[in-house]
Amino acid sequence: MADDLFKALADPTRRIILDELAEKSGQTLFEICSRLSMRHHLGISRQAVSQHLAVLEGAGLVEARREGRYKFHDLNTAPLRHIAERWPTDDPDPSPPKESTP
Repeated sequence: MADDLFKALADPTRRIILDELAEKSGQTLFEICSRLSMRHHLGISRQAVSQHLAVLEGAGLVEARREGRYKFHDLNTAPLRHIAERWPTDDPDPSPPKESTP
């Protein structure tokens, strides 16, 4: 499963789709395509977005649910938590180090 997760995250278009679902969960394929076109100026076909969503679903990052004729896509962050738990840090404060000023 980890290989599928890293493969899914490796593609920049899939990361943009995840960003869009993080901002507004429960989108249809049409909504996702519209947001990719309007907000990110990506000229990508519905078929290509559908294939990206299938990869994200296979990795467990997206869950799809049907309601009537529509299929809604929701972000699932649980697989990302597994990555964070895999390489825990000793530092209890995960904030980036502060830069010193001269």
